[in-house]
Amino acid sequence: MDQKKTEAEILRDLKEQFAAQYGDAEDVRFFFAPGRVNLIGEHTDYNGGHVFPCALTIGTYAAARRRKDDRIRLFSMNGKGDHFEEFSTKDLAQEGKSGWTMYPLGVVWAFAGRGMPLPEGFEMAIYGNIPNGSGLSSSASLEVLTGFVLRELYGLPVDLVELAKIGQYSENNYNGMQCGIMDQFASAMGKEGHAIFLDTADLSYTYAPVVLKGRKLVITNSKVKHQLTDSGYNDRRKTCEAALADLQRVVPIHALGELTPEEFEAHKDAIADEDRRRKAKHAVYENARTVQAVRELQDGNIEAFGRLMNESHVSLRDDYDVSCPEIDILAEEAWKLPGVVGARITGGGFGGCTVAIVDDDAVSSYCEKLGRVYREKTGIEADFYIVEIGSGPREIATP
Repeated sequence: MDQKKTEAEILRDLKEQFAAQYGDAEDVRFFFAPGRVNLIGEHTDYNGGHVFPCALTIGTYAAARRRKDDRIRLFSMNGKGDHFEEFSTKDLAQEGKSGWTMYPLGVVWAFAGRGMPLPEGFEMAIYGNIPNGSGLSSSASLEVLTGFVLRELYGLPVDLVELAKIGQYSENNYNGMQCGIMDQFASAMGKEGHAIFLDTADLSYTYAPVVLKGRKLVITNSKVKHQLTDSGYNDRRKTCEAALADLQRVVPIHALGELTPEEFEAHKDAIADEDRRRKAKHAVYENARTVQAVRELQDGNIEAFGRLMNESHVSLRDDYDVSCPEIDILAEEAWKLPGVVGARITGGGFGGCTVAIVDDDAVSSYCEKLGRVYREKTGIEADFYIVEIGSGPREIATP
């Protein structure tokens, strides 16, 4: 996909494709929801811990309008093969459905389950400029986008936090991916120039300005497909739940995120299984790292924030086992380069991207040198994105 397209160009193409697919573009409305990158706090969201994501200026666009019958018609400008499908508001069961349309259909299904069935169908065309499988939350972006579209088209009484909850619920229960709420919350609640310090135990949050003092956020796409439903993500969650059950025999907690590292060390022997203990250790220590990292950022200690990013990667690699050789090369080679404050895997893992903080005057050489080493070691051409922190979902004036 072409990330160099301007928003105006994307909207123009989307309007043309909508008209070509659905006969005309009368009364069509345009919407956007962002992807996200998580700066630190990985695999803590389903363990009752803290996360620190931010919305991006890349994401998913939609052209949509209501219909006068029960038809739901979905068309994607991305991908190959079957990118148009049609459904009925009266048949939202998962059986017989697959592919990308499961994400918007899951949101429609979740709205209906909350007592908000659609009175009529709708037709929608989408275009995303988030690289598929990169771990930058294209699925959450599409879920939040769909929820926002439905809210605006039908006047449904839901706020943005509820949209995030609906997106997570649909992914958990319609798509079978047992994710936490971080991705959907970041997409729904993003604020330009800020990351979200979110306590996933109670969804309390604050916005923290991301002031990097002459540095940039650089995302590197390993091109290793990030496909969580086919990976060990759900297994990691089950392992943490088992570790929590072990700990609950000796300490009264409801989530791993309630423990400090010191408390974990005092009670860790209650977890007999070594692999289970390592994964619980990551959840506890990563939560503490996230809290400390936000404090360092707020105090202007960018170097300390970067060191915590590096420690996060090591924990995800060694304790949580969600990295892969290609991602490790990107992180470990980045640490050797001048001007790199910190670098780590971001997202659920098993491929995807790294995120780094890089001095402004080192960004060009960082991309060139890291790209060359990665190509030599893996034979893969990495992609680099110098990203900006954007806001949440919005309706866009008709182009």
